[in-house]
Amino acid sequence: MSHQDTGGNNFAAMTNAWTTMTQNFLQGATAANRAAVSAMFPVDSRTASNGDSVPASIPSIDHSELEWSFDQTVDDPADIDVGDTVTFEKTLSEEDVRAFARISGDTNRLHLDDEFASQTRFGERIAHGTLVSGLISAALARLPGLTIYLSQDLEFSAPVGIDDRVSARVEIVESLGNAQYRLETTVRNEDDDEQVIDGEAVVLIDDHPE
Repeated sequence: MSHQDTGGNNFAAMTNAWTTMTQNFLQGATAANRAAVSAMFPVDSRTASNGDSVPASIPSIDHSELEWSFDQTVDDPADIDVGDTVTFEKTLSEEDVRAFARISGDTNRLHLDDEFASQTRFGERIAHGTLVSGLISAALARLPGLTIYLSQDLEFSAPVGIDDRVSARVEIVESLGNAQYRLETTVRNEDDDEQVIDGEAVVLIDDHPE
């Protein structure tokens, strides 16, 4: 889905507004991400469209859907090192957006009302920013071991439309000791071929319970 071209000045204004809004909710982003992931990615066994389930490929991940995809460079928590990455990709559907609005209470008409959204700078409805950033949590959950969010900083540079295919990529950039790691976190809109979120996270990776 393409986004309406509003010109250089409007795009700059949109970016500034997006950044300002981001700064206002950074402190709550981690909690909101957890809420989004809890709703979108409940936990063990993958569920196919016919209701059958297949084993999860990572012990801590359950109820994954077959149209989601991910790649990882490490399988064992003991082998995690700087440079390891995980990429998670899915389409943010109409159902996802409306479910997130119900769960979070964010019923901003920009996300739910086509007529209203068409009159905004975006020209169409867009997905909630925190729903989009929640895919970072999904990528982190696919690191081996039990990943625990400690902090997350985010900067939004562009919106994501309904039914856009989005990918989140996390890369370990520093080992902080005591099983803690600093990661670069990015989200791309694959349909528009552009980066929409840039950020940094700190996580603790415990051994997975037997």
